[in-house]
Amino acid sequence: MADMRGVGKARAVELASQGKLEEALGEYQGLLKSSPDDADVRQRVAELLEWLGRTADAAAAHETAALAWAKVEEPLRAVAACVALSRLGASDAAKLRCARALAERFAHCPGVVAERPVPLFSRLSREDFVALVGVLEVRAFFPGQAVVEEGAAGASMFALVEGRAEVVRALEDGARGVVGTVVPGDFFGELALVSEGPRLASVVATERAVLLELTRASLTAVAVRHPGVGEVLEDFYRRRLVDNLLRSNPLLSRLTAEQKAALSHDFMLRAVAPDEVLLAQGQPGDAFYVLLRGRCTPWLEQPGGRRMPLTELREGDVFGEISLLLDKPVSATVRADVKGVVLRLPRAAFEKHLLSQPGMKGLLMRMGTERLQNSARVLASGRVLHDGDLRV
Repeated sequence: MADMRGVGKARAVELASQGKLEEALGEYQGLLKSSPDDADVRQRVAELLEWLGRTADAAAAHETAALAWAKVEEPLRAVAACVALSRLGASDAAKLRCARALAERFAHCPGVVAERPVPLFSRLSREDFVALVGVLEVRAFFPGQAVVEEGAAGASMFALVEGRAEVVRALEDGARGVVGTVVPGDFFGELALVSEGPRLASVVATERAVLLELTRASLTAVAVRHPGVGEVLEDFYRRRLVDNLLRSNPLLSRLTAEQKAALSHDFMLRAVAPDEVLLAQGQPGDAFYVLLRGRCTPWLEQPGGRRMPLTELREGDVFGEISLLLDKPVSATVRADVKGVVLRLPRAAFEKHLLSQPGMKGLLMRMGTERLQNSARVLASGRVLHDGDLRV
């Protein structure tokens, strides 16, 4: 039977590729007679009805597909099918009925631990889940088409529902290279919701891709009526940013999984205004920082008001650890050059999670000593360090 379904699906795909949409629809509808719970076939029927302009039938089919996807634990596909109802002009009652059915299955239920928690959605209340589904949009991209472009202003985050994409960015030598792959279930672009800075990389579809998009404007609007949505979203992307940092930072990647989990709760996400001073030379250090977005320049303040700029801090750089390690005043002022975003780890959490780990304090001390020596050389030579020589 499975082989026959496979043959039938292949025949339907071939007919659709030839533009024979009615024939393809008939093939899929025939498959449903023997496999009514096949969510993929239900989805294809809904899409073909939409392409054929049979809007009312397409809306009903998308709702049925949403419930079928939910039954096989495919939340993003279910949500995408539900969101399609708005595009097809379905009634408010139909949209609400579909969203509530998905909320019953995937949203947070007090006192109940989900067997398979869904990223983001499982932490929303049912009311907030329904509200979020109401502002999501479905976007489709062809192979080779860019979802977002490196350097362009970002104003939304995405979840990949179907297909694949590659993350591409400019490398140190100026060439562009693939640095990651996006697969169904992955989220990306969330930093754009807290920063109006440029995208840090491009995401390019490598095959037909369907995505859910949440714009900053939609999030702002829904959070007014449902503040829980904003709170869950902020916690979601903060955790993702911290997890990425703990995985990729050479220093923090040394921690065990348990240590990383404990540390992730204490990092705080902060927006930074242009010209804001994050560390002031001569003052006690209050935190360990990671620059996520923007640029910062460290300055050595000298007698007479003379200031000597040190190497610019890039996105991904850490600073502030020297004064925490040595329990001495901050060795250089760090000022934001442009609007940005940082992760901040307060002194108490830094001492608890990092200085208490075997071997970690020694490693940090060596880093701090090298940086202080570099600062001393700058003062002696009167020149700015070459890029990469200093991280405050």
